[in-house]
Amino acid sequence: MIKRHTQIFSTILRLLDMSLAFAAWELAYLLRFIWVDFPAAVLIPEHHEYLKAAFFVTILSGFVFSFIGVYKMHKAIHLRHEIYSLLRGTLTLFLLTLVTAFFYRNFSYSRVHTIYFLICFLNLLFLSRFLTRWWLEWLHKKGKYIENILIIGEGDSACKFIDRLERLKTWGIELRGVIETGSKIKSNIPANIPRLGGIDKLSLIIQTHKIDQVFIALSPHEQQFLQELKEILSEQWVDVRIMPDLGTFRTLNTEVESFDDMPIVTVVQSPMTGWNQVSKRIIDIVGALIALVLFAPLMLIIAIVIKITSSGPSLYGQERMGLDGRTFNALKFRSMHYDAESETGAVWASENDNRRTKVGTVLRKYSLDELPQLFNVFKGEMSLVGPRPERPVFIEQFKSQIPNYMLRHKVKAGITGWAQINGWRGNTSLEKRIEFDLYYIERWSIWFDIKILFLTFYRGFFGTNAY
Repeated sequence: MIKRHTQIFSTILRLLDMSLAFAAWELAYLLRFIWVDFPAAVLIPEHHEYLKAAFFVTILSGFVFSFIGVYKMHKAIHLRHEIYSLLRGTLTLFLLTLVTAFFYRNFSYSRVHTIYFLICFLNLLFLSRFLTRWWLEWLHKKGKYIENILIIGEGDSACKFIDRLERLKTWGIELRGVIETGSKIKSNIPANIPRLGGIDKLSLIIQTHKIDQVFIALSPHEQQFLQELKEILSEQWVDVRIMPDLGTFRTLNTEVESFDDMPIVTVVQSPMTGWNQVSKRIIDIVGALIALVLFAPLMLIIAIVIKITSSGPSLYGQERMGLDGRTFNALKFRSMHYDAESETGAVWASENDNRRTKVGTVLRKYSLDELPQLFNVFKGEMSLVGPRPERPVFIEQFKSQIPNYMLRHKVKAGITGWAQINGWRGNTSLEKRIEFDLYYIERWSIWFDIKILFLTFYRGFFGTNAY
């Protein structure tokens, strides 16, 4: 819906941003060498070399911004999301420009000029977005480029959709009202939403309010009206969209596709397919290799200290469940006395747990006992980032007690994760942990993984619940 409505606008925005990249590069040249000249240049370089680079930066900006997702309109609904995507795109462009300039040997570009470009480009982008929003708001007030929406139904799906439509007013998508079905279900439609009438008046309402799109959001108790709606809407010119009521189904990466002219709604699926799976695996392999090289001396010292200070092996494998319910042995440095669970069985570690060794207390506090899991990542059993793997014996308890618990196994388990860096680790609320795990899976991207990895260094390793 929003993609179609903003298709032309996003193309114009892409061309505008590329033009601003060119203008910012040229403006940076004037500021660096002519108007400001700080720090003072020994000589003014030839402009045509910078002009050639300006065309390269312009084209590169188009590719980078598209890859980052700047023109995905759902990110532009909230201003802060749009600013964040612009910042991320501009900084990526800035770094790629520096790298390219470093390897280009035919001419030496000023690094100060590149910083001037970064400042100019960001200011031009933010100004353009402010003016664009103001211009769109002015056009919508004049009644131009408005898409009039009508909803049929009074159930939960209709209510949720109405709530989300409030955010789309910026883009000229206006809800004109709701058609009541007259069923006996309790209506939760907000009081401020106009009730335009019943299904028998649908044709007249479409013409009177100049409706462009009709959304059928019937609850299971309203499905008997579908045939009548089909007959009425077949005589109208409006676009018709159906919103299936999935009840209490917890969706995960929902997708709608056509199979031999039959619409299919995918309710639950993993985001790790195709190139997503390949790119994540490459990052896991490279990241695990780098980490193993960096931490090899520390891991060797830890293994020796454990062996000296307590009986038993330094390393052990504990059965955990990962992707699609497959089990594997997660490697860990031993932090408890040998055969610590021989009497208690499988239980969660707790604060001041007397089963821990003195060395193990330190290892658990700083999550150093989990360093051997880098080998699990390298083998493909785990990922650097993902929901923490749990023991099958606990999963048997949790999967029936906690709604949607098993959905976390739609991706590989990870050494660190979104729940862990937000403090939901150890003996904390499982419900909150699942909530954060599913948030990660639904919004997964390479950039999200990189963000979590960076945050792990000052949040994940020093959690208050690590024991």
